[in-house]
Formats: sequence, structure tokens, C-alpha cells
Amino acid sequence: MEMSALDKLQDSISNFESFCSSEDARTELIDKYCLEISEILAIVKPVLDEIHSEISPDEKLNEHMGMLQAAVSAARELIDGWNSLMSKIYFAFQIESLVEKIHTYSLEMCQAIFLLLPPAATSNVLLSIEKLEKVEYNHITNSIKEASKKLESKEIPHPEVLEATSTSLKLSTNLEFFMEAVALDKLKSRSDFDQIAPVISLIEQMHETLIKSTQPHSIRGVPIPADFCCPLSLNLMSDPVIVSSGQTYERVFIRKWLDLGYTVCPKTRNTLAHTNLIPNYTVKQLIANWCESNDIKLPDPNKLLTQNFPQTLIPPSSNSIPKPNSPMNENSNNSKMLPARGMESNLSGLSISTRDENGSIGHGMTNNAANLASRNDNGLLEPGSGVNSVSRVSTDSDASSEASQEKATQSAPPPAQTEQGSSMAAGSTTTPRSHIIWPRQSDRLIPRIVPSPSAESRPDLAEVETKVRKLIEDLKSDSVDIQRAAAMELRLLAKHNMENRIVIANCGAIAPLVGLLHSADLGTQEHAVTALLNLSINDNNKIAIASAEAIEPLIHVLQTGNPEAKENSAATLFSLSVIEENKVRIGRSGAIAPLVELLGNGTQRGKKDAATALFNLSIFHENKARIVQAGAVRHLVDLMDPAAGMVDKAVAVLANLATIPEGRNAIGQNDGIPLLVEVVELGSARGKENAAAALLHLCTNSNRFCSQVLQEGAVPPLVALSQSGTPRAKEKAQALLSYFRNQRQRRG
Repeated sequence: MEMSALDKLQDSISNFESFCSSEDARTELIDKYCLEISEILAIVKPVLDEIHSEISPDEKLNEHMGMLQAAVSAARELIDGWNSLMSKIYFAFQIESLVEKIHTYSLEMCQAIFLLLPPAATSNVLLSIEKLEKVEYNHITNSIKEASKKLESKEIPHPEVLEATSTSLKLSTNLEFFMEAVALDKLKSRSDFDQIAPVISLIEQMHETLIKSTQPHSIRGVPIPADFCCPLSLNLMSDPVIVSSGQTYERVFIRKWLDLGYTVCPKTRNTLAHTNLIPNYTVKQLIANWCESNDIKLPDPNKLLTQNFPQTLIPPSSNSIPKPNSPMNENSNNSKMLPARGMESNLSGLSISTRDENGSIGHGMTNNAANLASRNDNGLLEPGSGVNSVSRVSTDSDASSEASQEKATQSAPPPAQTEQGSSMAAGSTTTPRSHIIWPRQSDRLIPRIVPSPSAESRPDLAEVETKVRKLIEDLKSDSVDIQRAAAMELRLLAKHNMENRIVIANCGAIAPLVGLLHSADLGTQEHAVTALLNLSINDNNKIAIASAEAIEPLIHVLQTGNPEAKENSAATLFSLSVIEENKVRIGRSGAIAPLVELLGNGTQRGKKDAATALFNLSIFHENKARIVQAGAVRHLVDLMDPAAGMVDKAVAVLANLATIPEGRNAIGQNDGIPLLVEVVELGSARGKENAAAALLHLCTNSNRFCSQVLQEGAVPPLVALSQSGTPRAKEKAQALLSYFRNQRQRRG
């Protein structure tokens, strides 16, 4: 006999209660909703017991009971199918919708029963209705929606609100936020979750709030270098290892991540090509030296891991992220290759612009590639400070064979673009070390990188290491021919992929390569500097190259090398200058004068490399005067000729130099104002923005320059820019027009 609607409902309620009372490991979040639903059903149960003896359900009542039964069963299935690798936010939206339905259907059913019962038998039902009407729940999704709306209107929710929302969702650790990030990333294509974009923005803000309150920035007053901390643990690394994405993590933390079944890099969220963990000896030694110098003891990573996993992790069900078919095999060459896109990535988040064989620009994005281009105090787009910025380095043609295959389908807008559309530099504001990369709908977008086709056919790492050690011995040979051949071979090896770069550095090749920068043989010198350029694509190697006192030898190559060596020396200096302290060292070491010489008299490629390096160096205030004194402005003004193909690069540097009196005077003296006005009228979007910024500095600091700008007919293009430019360009144009109006009013 078919079960009645009443029997089905009572059976569903009984099953739900049995499920909730089981001793299976569950999270606090699950228990919260089990309790809420159970409280509603406890109010309903006595009413259902009376139906058997008092009334025969009509069609309408059966419909109400059917809807309630379906909602209760759906809630049980949802809770039973959820595991800790799934999104807590998405689960909250789903389950709270069901809680609302269960509450609504329960109330409607009780009201229908009340109408069918004889008056003398309605007291219990009436009491249940009153209880249901008083039921109120503080749903997490309400605060999520409210906070998301604030973010959409460019208003940052109060940190206490973000912390409260995190607590409600049981997102209490850095690792849990990374897990939520990966889970949300998988939901972007779902049509039934239209809140995904604002939720992504919100989770980022919540994560930043957590990091600010938990991340140690110093120990006993000693600042902790950012690259010494694991993005997962937020603490100093005892045993740093590198995964196939190029990111460095504390071994026990990334092992735990992989053991949970994840096949993606926590920070980049790109699928890992394999699960090998490669020891990062360079960073490990740097950390050890730093700890010894500052009498600091490394934390116990196992204790940190326990603190970062306070909740019992639910074993994943069949619909969650699958575990790899083979166990993680550290330092093994036989670990299973996963069907994924690889990602050439660096420790601290650089975006690499690499030249292909023809000298054109190709873009490869790394750790924080999704970060917005930041602006300095003057509103100019610029590379961010420190190694957690997004920057671009123009590498030699060797590196391009791999990098030219790295196609970013979407990227943050650069500050300046050449007429061919290649960007000069893009940066991000300094962000917390574990800042999550979020793919926003507009300006923060994650690139998808295509792996090198030779990734699976290349020799295993042990074979590469053996070969590299032999080449390093050859670098120390007394024979110039042997040195040249070894440097060339290392140059070629360093172009292929991230793992080769790591192996080469770990084997100790950097110091002898730096030594060969002073070689009297120009071929050897060229191969050595190009090898260092290719190695510098990896952020760990940036640190190691700078630590090997390479800056002065690179300047020597810039002054004495052949044209290609000079180009690649300039590109290497730019790569190293991504690290903030190196901007200072490079500027004070005498690099600016030969860079300006290359800017004025180098090959087309050399000029572009010099302009890119000077732009990055000009972010550090002290270097601006050096660049002006070296005569850069004259060359930059010349390069604003569209025929030179470097208008936007030149304008970007001039906009930085216009922030100091010497720079403004040099721009005026070298007839730069008419060309800047021309860029405002006819240039690219980024060129117009930087040109407007430069003109604003010129006008607000000199009546003479202001008059000249007006005489050049700047008002019409500025009016057009104020209405149709980039947001920052509009702001600059409006500020300049407002300044003109104020000046007229004062005179009138």
C-alpha cells in the first residue's frame, strides 16, 4: 500500500532526527543548521500526531505536507552530502533557503490543520502556530548579502562585521580561507548561484581582515622578510619546498593540503602538473642565516598545522574533489602527472613580460597576477613595492620560447602601452602575504597559462642536477672556450621551465655566473648575463642573485657589453628592482647613467629595456633626481615621437619624474609640454592617463607651465578625457580643468 502524505512526512522527520543524533563527525556549521531545523520539527510533531485521530487530510493539507516532507528530505540530503572541501558560503545559501522553506511550510500546514479541526481540538495546534510565528533565526546569508552590497558600492564593511561573518561561517584559519577560495572557484560557472561575484569580493575582504589580526610581521621587534613566510602558515618556514606552480610552502602544510585531495596550488589555484615537492635550499639557507643573525628560533610547523586545523575535517564524499590516484611522492620522478595546465610562477608574485624571438612582448602572470595595477601617491600606475607586487620584466629571447606559450586570456590593465599594445609595467599595492587571488568580473582577472609542451618529455630532475653540477665546474675552468660553452648551456637550460631554474640556483650556479660578468670574452659575458636574466624569472633567484652582489657586475655589463648583453643586463636590473630594497641599491650603485645612455643610444630593444628599468627605479623617490640629472628627460621626450614606438613607455616615466621640481623643469626645457598635450588628445588610454597626471603636476607647480599648457590647446582634449577616459584619467583631467577655472576666477 502506498504511504500517505502524513506517513511520508513523519518518516522524513524521523530520519532527519536520527541523522542529527548520530555520532558522525560533523562541523559546528552543520550542527547549527541541524539544530535550527530540529527545533521547527519539534514544534510540528505533536500536531501531526493529532491528525490520525481527529481529521482526514484534504487535498490542500496533503499538498502542504508533501512540500514540507520534500524540504526536510532535501535538507537531510544536503547536510549528508556536504564535506569540508566544499564551499561553506554556498552551503549556507542552500541550507538557509531550505530552513526558510521548512519554517514556512510548517506554519502553512499547521494553519491548514487548524481550519480542519473541530473547535474543541484546536488548542495544541494554535499553540504550535504561535511558537512557529515567534521563530527567528539570525541567518548568515543576511549579513553576507549586506556586506556584499557595501562592497559593490565601494564601501568597505567594518572589520568587526567581517570578523563576525567569518566566525558565523566557521572560517577561522588561513587554511580554511584557502579551502573556501578553491571551492568558490569551482562554482563560478554555476547558474544557480548568482551571488558568486559579490561573495568572492567579500571572502577576500574577510581573509584580509583575518590576516591583519593573525599574521606576525616581526619577532621581538625584528621585521620578518615576506619571502621567509609560508603563504599557508603565515609563519617562518622550517622546511620550504616548491610545488610545480613555482610557489614555496612549508612542507607539512602543503603536504596536508595535497593529502586532503587538492590538486591545485593554494595561491594560484592552477592545477598542479605533479605532486613532487622540491626542497628550496636557497630560501632555507637564507632563513637559517637570518634566524642565526637575529637569535630567532624557528616555530614548530607541526604545532602550527594543528592550530590551523582546529575543526575535524569531514572525509570527502564522491562528489567532492578527488584524491590523486597515486600518493604524494616527494622528490620522486615517477609521481603521477595530473591533466592540468602548468604555471610558470615565482615565490612572490611577479608578472613577467618576455620577448619572443622577434622581440615582441608576451605576458606570463604569476602569483599575484590578478592584483590591480597600483598607483603611487601621485596617482600614477606603477609596479607595487616589495616582492608581492605585479611587475613586468623583459627577458631575453631564450626565455621567450617557453614564455611565448604563456597566454594570459585576461590581465590587469597596465599603466602604459606601446603602440603595438605591449604593456610597460603593471603593479599592485602591497598586500598581505597570503592574499587570495580573486577573479573579478572586470579588473582582477586570473590568467590561464598554457604549459610548455616539453614538460613531460624533459629529463628527470636528477639528470638535470647532474648535468648542472658538471656545467658549474666548467664555469670555473681556465679555458675561455669551456667557460663560454658552459654559460651558454646554462642559459639554454634556464629558459625551459621553472624547475630547471630552481635546480640551477640550488646547485650554486649563480655565484660563478656573476663572476663571469667581468669576463673579457664578450660572448661569455653575454651568455652569463642572459642566464642570470632567465634565472631571475623565479623570485627566489632574484633574492639569491642580489645576495651574490650581482648589481655592480651587471652595471659593468651595461657599460662594456655587446648590444645584446647590454639589453639583457638592463632587463635583469629591472627584474631585480622589483624587490624594493634593490631599487635603492641599484640607484646608489651607479646604474642610472648607463641605463640613460642605453635609452638614448641603444637598439630599439635596448631602449625599451632601459625605459622599463628606469620606470621601476623612478618609483623610489631618491632615484628620480638621479634620472633627471643623467639627462633622461631629453631622450624620453624624443621617444614620445610615435615613430619611435615608445610613446606610452616614455610618458609613464615622465609622469613619475614630473613629481619633482627638477623633473618638471627638464620637461619644460626639453619642449615636452606640447607632446604631453598631444598624448592627452591622441594617445592610448593609459598614455592619456599618465600624460594628464604629468600635466597636472606641471600646471599646479608653475604658472609659466600652466600658461604654456593652455596655449597648446589642452582644454578641449582634457574635457573629452574627463568624460570618456579611464577613472583615473577622468580624475586627473577634472582636477586640471578645475585648477584652470580657479586660476581664471582669481585673476577675474
